[in-house]
Order: sequence, then structure tokens, then C-alpha cells
Amino acid sequence: MKTSTRVVVIGGGVVGCSVLYHLTKLGWSDVMLLERSELTSGSTWHAAGGFHTLNGDTNMAALQGYTIRLYKELEEITGMSCGLHHVGGVTLADNRDRFDMLLAERAKHRYMGLDTHIVTPEEIAKIAPVTNIEGIIGGLYDPLDGHLDPSGTTHAYAKAARMGGASIETHCMVLETKQRADGTWDVVTDKGTIHTEHVVNAGGLWAREVGAMAGVYLPLHPMEHQYIVTDEIPDIYNRETEHPHVMDPAGESYLRQEGRGLCIGFYEQPCRPWAVDGTPWDFGHELLPDNLDKIEASIEFAYRRFPVLEDAGVKSVIHGPFTFAPDGNPLVGPIPGLRGYWSACGVMAGFSQGGGVGLMLAQWMIHGECERDVTAMDVARFGDWITPGYTRPKVIENYQKRFSVSYPNEELPAARPFRQTPMYEVFDGMGAVWGAQYGLEVVNYFAKADEPRYETPSFRRSNAWDATAREVNAVREAVGINEVHNFGKYLVTGPNARDWLDRIMAGRIPKPGRLSLTPMLSPKGRLWGDFTVSCLNDTTFQLTASYGAQAVHMRWFAQNEATGVRVENISDRLNGFQIAGPKAREVLMACTRDPLGEMGFMDVRRATVGMVDCLVQRVSYTGDLGYEIFCDPMAQRALWDVLWSTGQKHGMQPFGMRAMMSLRLDRFFGSWLNEFSPDYTPGETGMDRFISFTKNTDFFGRAAAEAERATGAARKLVAFEVEALDADVNGYEPVWIDGEVRGFCTSGGYSHHAGKSIALALIPADLAEAGLEAEIEILGHKRAAKILTEALFDVDGARMRG
Repeated sequence: MKTSTRVVVIGGGVVGCSVLYHLTKLGWSDVMLLERSELTSGSTWHAAGGFHTLNGDTNMAALQGYTIRLYKELEEITGMSCGLHHVGGVTLADNRDRFDMLLAERAKHRYMGLDTHIVTPEEIAKIAPVTNIEGIIGGLYDPLDGHLDPSGTTHAYAKAARMGGASIETHCMVLETKQRADGTWDVVTDKGTIHTEHVVNAGGLWAREVGAMAGVYLPLHPMEHQYIVTDEIPDIYNRETEHPHVMDPAGESYLRQEGRGLCIGFYEQPCRPWAVDGTPWDFGHELLPDNLDKIEASIEFAYRRFPVLEDAGVKSVIHGPFTFAPDGNPLVGPIPGLRGYWSACGVMAGFSQGGGVGLMLAQWMIHGECERDVTAMDVARFGDWITPGYTRPKVIENYQKRFSVSYPNEELPAARPFRQTPMYEVFDGMGAVWGAQYGLEVVNYFAKADEPRYETPSFRRSNAWDATAREVNAVREAVGINEVHNFGKYLVTGPNARDWLDRIMAGRIPKPGRLSLTPMLSPKGRLWGDFTVSCLNDTTFQLTASYGAQAVHMRWFAQNEATGVRVENISDRLNGFQIAGPKAREVLMACTRDPLGEMGFMDVRRATVGMVDCLVQRVSYTGDLGYEIFCDPMAQRALWDVLWSTGQKHGMQPFGMRAMMSLRLDRFFGSWLNEFSPDYTPGETGMDRFISFTKNTDFFGRAAAEAERATGAARKLVAFEVEALDADVNGYEPVWIDGEVRGFCTSGGYSHHAGKSIALALIPADLAEAGLEAEIEILGHKRAAKILTEALFDVDGARMRG
């Protein structure tokens, strides 16, 4: 066995073997994989082996499409069979909401190049004749769906990796992972110690235990999962072609042909977490005892949906565990705060996602970034606040909702409330309807006493409509108040702080007492952050950005640390409020003796507001006259008392995130992970106007940004007014121009101030001109749209800047 290598991958399931193969494919041959038993000894060997492209996140769907297309390539490379069955599959909808979801997914697939189709009940009966179509209103057909041989596929990955120079050591138990002072690792096994630059945790069912060896907590948990293989069924074995897959969300089941019978699996509601206190090391090629009682109701439903099952005998029951993260997506990427340690865990749909996970991780390790936005599976999307007590109920909830409708406005209840600010009880008493971001409770809107304290999940306009309109009107006509807890906040200090920021940020770093807006770019010029930089003095700066990106941003800051600079995450050590609207200045001036009325747009001042020492910034995401007022959370209630009591005579009302996202549309302001994400460049999104191309600093991404500036971006972010009915743009709807899909929406919604449905979209730059007319597909209907070239509010910025 080798004693030194560049990368050690721990875990010989499909994900570990995929990572190993992709590392060799991208050029690293000095890599090895360690498996405590035989390859496929975890959840891989008992997997049902199905694959599909359907996923609510478009990047995950694209990676699933890559994974499926990869299998033929593996067969060609290795000469081995993956046991591919491209039989196609149909997802059923038995109500309006489920059908709306399929319509929305089909629309996304148009610009992604995925060849899916909406089908009628009659077409479903022909595609999948064992299906009882009673109550079915339609479905989504995907010709790429199918299944494969899990063992054969995993061994094909392994052979391809070996052909690329990788080595694989089976029956090699990892006992410890110890980091040296230089950041490299010693992987201690029962066969000896291996020195390596990188460790990849692809431990699957044992990922928690492998992570614990390095002091890492990975938020995932195994769940018991059961599927049944039937005896021979004449309606199946008498067919000329293999029966397609059928996904039945109403029955929480998936069905496919297995030999001369059928295989059907369930995501039952009375589900059970497995190995709550840890996965036994000696668990391997065995199954859990059959437990048909917990899927009894699912089986009864399946008999009605697929009547041929009722007379079919049971050939075998497969009952085994596999792992979930709290949101069901994988945990992939570099572990924040731990050099050279990578995660490739929680990939519960290994044969749909394993190839894409391997590709993205290999790109990340070798090139420093991925070709697409991987936020949905970045291990850093969960911060250091997460605990096993939070993870387990969220995993159970995700398992139970595996086939449920995923609504764009849905707020899932498990493990909530968890993290709260000092304002939680105050806002709750005012009728707050809560959402959650990064584990933190965030107000979506405020309901009146006679309104429900729950937003109805929907693809269409919800019951939050009236409340959102009230809050928008309060901001535009008087003054609104909103908590600023859902900003990520960072303190950068030290004699070299300005020079460091000039390198990390692409924009201008402001002078003392001023703030600036700046993108943070990746080395290849993609958007990695959307920041406000406030200069408190020559050696002290405060940064604000997306609250949910804290771990991602801190990981990047740490990877680029420098002497004479200290970066602290103070997101939960600083809180406060923003006040916005035409009366905002009057309210603030009545609460302080400091001359804050003299503040110019984008000024920063320390001041005493009421009794509270605050940092006041003259800026607002609402696009209105506004201020952000930051303070110690211990004094936040005192700050609230003075602002709220003073604001009453000026018509002050609280507002939440639903109103905020409507208000920003009036000025066409983009938002993080919608308009601004690692999928896009500054030139495409208009963020290039905040880049300082004149500063004498080789900031990250400069060369790429200058090249784009010289040639011009191929596409451009624009705003459309849409002739919508009862549903507005949420994101990723296709934009039809002259009968072709030429772009897609990044986000949208309803401007309650202007009374218009608005969509922000990326389209070819040469088409982005005044007078352009287009159509935007919303829930299966093309809605007329026209480009907007002037903001809907404060066109010249006089109120915002005045």
C-alpha cells in the first residue's frame, strides 16, 4: 500500500468512486481510495438504482442530467456494463398544485435543454399502462429516466479511475485522520499510515463517524428505506418493451420494472431514522428486518394506483438505510476552517447525482472553483450553529416530503423556532408570520388579528397578498421599520485591512465615514458575493452581505488570510433595524441629538439613538430614503422602543421580507442567489458598474472582468412588465422572443407600489433594447411581457439620495 499520495478518498460507494474517477479525468493521477470492506458495502449495494433529472434546483437538475449521460461514457471507457435501462419515466399529478409544480419544472427544462413533456391522463395510460389514471390530471414525462446496476456502475467508476492512475485499497479500515502543522494529513489505517495533502470524506453511512475523526460535524442522518420486488406479473412480462418508471407523489412511491415483475418503493409518513447514535462499523452487506407495518398505508394506496400489484406475490423486501442532509441535497465541498478536508456526503440519490457530485468536487479541488453555482449542495450552506438535535427532525421532515409539492413560498415547520433575535416575542405579538433563513427566524409579513398566521403554500398569489400590499404602502407613503438581523456582517481590522479588501473586493474601498457597494469575484470572474463595505476608520471596516452565505464567505476570507488583517464574523453580534420611507429622516432626527439629518447618501456615522450607541448608514435596499441602524443585540429592544414610539405619529409600520422583495422590484434591485450568483458575471448582471477598474490592485477576478468589459457580455439582465393573471414569476421561467426560448427569469414578483407584475431576466445583450416585446411562460401559459427601461419608483433617485 502507498504511504504518500495527493488525495485520499475515504469510502468505496458510488460517490467515492465517482470522485476518484473525476480527479483522474481532470488530471490528478496520484490519488487513492480507501474502503473498509468491499466496494459498494454501504447503501450503494442495496439501492434501487433508479435515476432521473427532476430536481427543484436547476443546477442540481443539470448535474443529474450530466450523471445520466456519463454512464454510456463509462461503459465506452471501461468496456464494462452499467446495466443501463433508459426506459423513461412519468411523474403523476392528481391535483392542481402538483400539476402546477410539473408545469413550472417543464418550463425550467426548456432553457436547460432537457427534453421533458407534459402529458395528459390518456397519454399516461399508453406510456405506463399498469397505472390507474382515475383522478390523474396530467404528468411530466422524461425520456432520460431509467435504472441501472448499482454494483456494476460503481465498479465501472472504479475501473475508469484505475485506468487514470488511481489506486484503490479495499479491506483497509481508517482509524484516524490527523492534521499536521503544515496543513497536510496523516490518514491512519489498520494497514499503515498514509500522508496526503487532501482528505475526501465520502463515508456515506459512516460519514458522521469519519468526520468526527477530524473534529467535524456533518449534518446528515441515515433513514430506513424500504422497497418491494414482486413475483412475475403477466402484464409486465408479456410487454414487447420494458415498462417505464412511474413516480406517484400522492402515493409517496416510485415504481419500475424489475425482471418479469415490478419494483416499488415508498417514502412513507411513519418513517424511522436509523442509527441515531452512530452507524456500527461492522454494518455492511446486510439488510434491516422487514417492516411492512410502517408502509401498510402506502401499499394500500399503491394497490389502487397500480391494480396489478394486488394479485402479485412478493419476491423480496429490500429494507436498508441511506443518508439525508436536512434539505435532502448533498454535502459537498471544502469544510470551512479546515484546510485540505473535503466533503462528498449525504448523496441520497447517488445514481442520479453521484457523477455531478464527483465532477464538481474534482473541479473545486483542482481549479479552485466549479463551472456552475453549487450553493444547493455546498457543505457550507449550514453554519456552525447546526446540531444533531436540529438535523434529525429536519431529515425526517425531508424524507416525508420527498415526493411532496415543493412550493416557492413554503416554510417548513420542523425544528422551529430554533434561533431567534431579541425581537422575536415583540414581532410575534404583532402578528408576525415567520420564515427561516440559515436557522434564524425571519418575519415574512405581519398578519392582522382577523387574518391567519400562516401563508398558504402556492405557485400562485398567496394569502400574504393584502398584508404585503399594506406594508409596501406604509414604506412608500410614510415610514416602515424592519430588522437587519438577516444580513451577514463582518468586521475587518488591522493595519493592512484596506489593502486586503482592495484585493478581495472588486469595487472601490471607501474613505472613512463612507460606504460603497462592491461585488466579490472568484478568480475566474464569477460573482462570489454582493457586499456593502463601510469604512469606520483607516483600519476598521464593516462588511454586510447575505446572511445565509456566512460560512461560504468566511471560508473564502480564511483561504486568503493575510498578515496585519483580522476578519471576524459578527453577524449575530450586531443587530438593529432599517427605517425607510419619506418620513424616515423625521423619525430618526426625533430620536437623537446627533446631526444625522446632515448625512448624505452612503454616509456612515456613529451616533446615540435614544440611549443606544449605534452605527448609522444612509442606505436602504427598499430604494427609498432610508437608514440602517446597527447596535449591540443586548440594546436592541431599547432601540426598538425609541424608534417605534417616535414613529407612531409618522405612521410607522413594521414590514417583512415579502414587502422587501416587492419594494426592491420598483428599482430593479437584484438579490443574492437570484440575480447575483456564481453562475453569473458582473457584466451580465450590471454589477460591473461597481467594479473599480482604475484602482491599482490585482483584485481577484480582475483579468476575467477586464476581458468581459473589452468584449461585452453575451447576455444582459433586464426587467420586464408581465401581463400576469394570478401567478407571478418566481424564477427560471423561460423568456420567449420571436417564437424561441432566448432567456430565462432570475426572479420576479408583484410591485404593489406600481401595481405591476415584474420579472427580472437574462436575455441576449443584443436584444436588450427599449421596445422589446416577449412572452414569459408562467405555469404553462405564455404571458405577454415588455421590457422596462425606467425604474417604477424614484426614477432619478432624488428621494433615495436626497
